[in-house]
Amino acid sequence: MEESVGLLWHRLITRAAGRGHPEAAVTLEAVRPVVGMLFRAAGGGGGVAVTAGAARRHGARRRLLERIAGSGERAELASVDAEALRLPPCIDLFPEAALNRDLYLWLAALAAAPGPAAGGEDAWLAANQWRTRWVLGRLPGMRPRYRRLVAAHLARRPDPARLRGAEAARERAVREALERPGTVTAWPAAGPPVHPVPLWLYPAPEGRGDGGQGAEGDGGGGRARSGGRRHAAERVALPQRRGGLLLNRFEVLMTLGEYVRVHREPEEGEADPAAADDLDHLSVARGGRSVASRVRFDLDLPAAEADDRPLGPGIRLPEWDWRRGRLLPERCLVRPMVAARAAPAVLPAHLRRPARRLRRHFEALAPGRLWHRRRPEGQELDLEALLEFSADRLRGRADAERGLHCALDRGGRSLSCLLLADLSLSTDAWIGESGRVIDVIRDSLFLFAEALAATGDRYAIYGFSSRRREHVRMNLIKAFHERYDAAVRGRIAAVRPGYYTRMGAAVRYATRLLAAERAARRLLLLLTDGKPNDLDHYEGRYGIEDTREAVREARRQGLVPFCVTIDEEGAAYLPHLFGSEGFVVVRRPGELPRELPLLYARLTA
Repeated sequence: MEESVGLLWHRLITRAAGRGHPEAAVTLEAVRPVVGMLFRAAGGGGGVAVTAGAARRHGARRRLLERIAGSGERAELASVDAEALRLPPCIDLFPEAALNRDLYLWLAALAAAPGPAAGGEDAWLAANQWRTRWVLGRLPGMRPRYRRLVAAHLARRPDPARLRGAEAARERAVREALERPGTVTAWPAAGPPVHPVPLWLYPAPEGRGDGGQGAEGDGGGGRARSGGRRHAAERVALPQRRGGLLLNRFEVLMTLGEYVRVHREPEEGEADPAAADDLDHLSVARGGRSVASRVRFDLDLPAAEADDRPLGPGIRLPEWDWRRGRLLPERCLVRPMVAARAAPAVLPAHLRRPARRLRRHFEALAPGRLWHRRRPEGQELDLEALLEFSADRLRGRADAERGLHCALDRGGRSLSCLLLADLSLSTDAWIGESGRVIDVIRDSLFLFAEALAATGDRYAIYGFSSRRREHVRMNLIKAFHERYDAAVRGRIAAVRPGYYTRMGAAVRYATRLLAAERAARRLLLLLTDGKPNDLDHYEGRYGIEDTREAVREARRQGLVPFCVTIDEEGAAYLPHLFGSEGFVVVRRPGELPRELPLLYARLTA
């Protein structure tokens, strides 16, 4: 009975203390495409991710009902730095959904303005006013939105007439800065923190709160996950629970309760992982001795006798450091390899029917074969010209410069393609009834090879994964000079998930191979399931910018890079890497085997 009454009281007081409007809520996921487009169109960095931020303590005075309910201590505030634009995952501040949506758009435009949003209190106040004036001057269409947002927000703020001393002076300064940005240069006096201003940007949280998506704990996965909250974090040693004298048992219990074992379901009475939403700062420690826990953080390479066969000592390639703005020479070691135990294989039975349809379709795309007679050199002798030459020679009228050969013209199609497949550990994930990602990629490679074998185009297939910069694996599946036969099919059947996704190094190695081709058109086709990432800080914007620079290097050498991804969030970052017309997102991964050859046909038509 007491528990039921307590729950009822909690619901009532929490509802009474709340100031949000759930019926008019707008989520970041609903407006992410528009927000990202506006942010980059206004001048924001293409490599800056648009992600959900974490609620933080603001320290301002709370209303009586909020103090009774124990709510209102945290606010979801926007921030931006070189890595990410962090926005509230949901906004329900205003009773109109249009105003909540406009707040997302305003924050995106504000974040695109040049200038810092961090520093001391005076610097933070001045920076937000400067950014506001910049947006209102450069984007006149934002002015009516800003005025509506300011009017709606000021109606929610505390009345300075009911405040005292420095708190009232600071509140009047905030109102002045919002209504007439640029007129307030410093706080009038030292005092308590002001109530949160959702129309402004706050300093970015300290720590690696946004790390790269799919970093260590993802096991090499580059597949983005959306909707989760971000936290500032640090890695620490797991506290030892030893016996001894408890000087303050309540403090010790709180400290131990904040360490949550997240690799299993919590049992009754233990801390719930959802409690992380109530923490400002997460401390992450490696605990336990299970092998699975260690594998998620670091992946050991197999023994040499069980690994693929290396093809030479490896190749040193540079890497782009976007912070320094220069290439780091010989930064990565790329190791070409080939499957050592790939037995010759036939095409899987479930692919034979679609393979026949694709071969018929691609045979129609094959260039026509036209023989040109009476050429000074060619693949075959021209029998008619040879007979005429012999008859003329017998009559004493032979022409020594007469062409006696036939040359084959393939219709002017001069094309080479290199397909680069992502074989990182994230491809071991399941995607519903289609099986694992690696199974879909394997079927795609089979049908791609079957289709291109019918056209006669020169093509090569490689897979890649990585484990830090000293071990970037390039798995040879088919070289340009090889025929598509049972041995190549055996290598395709042998592909398996590898490690991480150092995409920039793989693209640079593929660029070297493709640039050596003499074809008039050279297509670099990248097949992936997520973002670039690796263990040694190759995550977030670092990996994005390195891959972007590698793609630009490929274009400067006359290649045509194009990306095919099954990452649902690919549209958020791929335009920065490959351009708006340089990628395609396959929404249904199970259709990739059929779509990939057809996409090649459209790209090379």
